[in-house]
Amino acid sequence: MQFSSGKGIMTKRIALCWAGLLFAGPLMAATITTQLIDGRKVELVAVKNPAALATVVFENGSRATVDKWDKVIDGIALQASVFAYNRPGYGDSTATDTPRDGLTIVEELRRNLQHEGLRPPYILVGHSLGGLYMQLFAKRHPDEVAGIVLVDALYPHVIKKPEDFPLLTRAGEWLFFSSTVRKEIGSIYQTGEQVLVQGNIDDKPMIRLVNQPKGATAVPVDFGVVNSDPQTIAAVRAMYPQAKTIVVDSDHQMQTASPQVIIDAIQQLLAILRR
Repeated sequence: MQFSSGKGIMTKRIALCWAGLLFAGPLMAATITTQLIDGRKVELVAVKNPAALATVVFENGSRATVDKWDKVIDGIALQASVFAYNRPGYGDSTATDTPRDGLTIVEELRRNLQHEGLRPPYILVGHSLGGLYMQLFAKRHPDEVAGIVLVDALYPHVIKKPEDFPLLTRAGEWLFFSSTVRKEIGSIYQTGEQVLVQGNIDDKPMIRLVNQPKGATAVPVDFGVVNSDPQTIAAVRAMYPQAKTIVVDSDHQMQTASPQVIIDAIQQLLAILRR
């Protein structure tokens, strides 16, 4: 299925357009700022819309930064409050020595939201590794979550334990990845285990957006499982039986390649809240 990316308005443009609207309403412009939270710089976008039914919270994939969500944020910022940010060690966000497992990252994200005065309910939107973190957020704090959009997300056991990777692969991480990225990648398996021991969130509206390039439509969706391991694919499919799965003819960076499909998914969840 092919989705149109739509035009989208760049974040800087929407900030200028909203400057004149601030006198008519209390919305904040969707600009990237740096805030001091817990004594550490956090680069973020916070749009506060008092009339909104929910706050849409974005979580980046590995090696990705907040600016990649520009077109998606532009598409939903007039309908919801919005929060997007760079994790420690990305962009202008100060690096940290704290562990980079999912539980640590989820609690850092919650403190960021509290600092910005953005209260639940949250619609969680996570790309790739960020999708794994958002599954953990929803399971850890289900009372705060109104819905989840997983954008070509990772799932438990899709990535092996660090010691199971070939020595050459581990050496490549040291050559090409930052310390922060290495720590996050090294904690993926642990984060997956943290997801699995939490409760069930199948009562939460969830949309799973899965990248499957055109021409591969006859192949069953494998949810990005490495080497198409049948047992892992079956386990991932069974994780959220009530979720709506949408196959997208895109690439892995769906938020930049096909932002409209993510906008549509968020709007579907907002419509459920309105009902």
